[in-house]
Amino acid sequence: MTILNRDTLAIIMIGTTHVIDMGGESAFIHYETAEKAHMLLPDGTRFHGQWDLLDDGYKVEWTDGPAGSWKLEHTSGAIDYVDATGTVRGRISRIDFGDTASLAA
Repeated sequence: MTILNRDTLAIIMIGTTHVIDMGGESAFIHYETAEKAHMLLPDGTRFHGQWDLLDDGYKVEWTDGPAGSWKLEHTSGAIDYVDATGTVRGRISRIDFGDTASLAA
């Protein structure tokens, strides 16, 4: 297992949409710029907010929503979202270039 660093995260996050498998349901996170992000949870909840890269992950503050820090962990054939407690919360099923889920609209 390898925690992805700032340089790798910048490449796979900025300007992309991550489709995250959360136990059979999908969440979508669009990292519009190096500061703005948008999320759609499986239950239809949407968040917009600010995010910042850290040396070994990122932090996010959703407007009218939670704040948190996350790491992306690479294992053979997978990248997982890991919360501040070290718990895997979802696995990236694909990375799309652009705002393919129209989250910024």
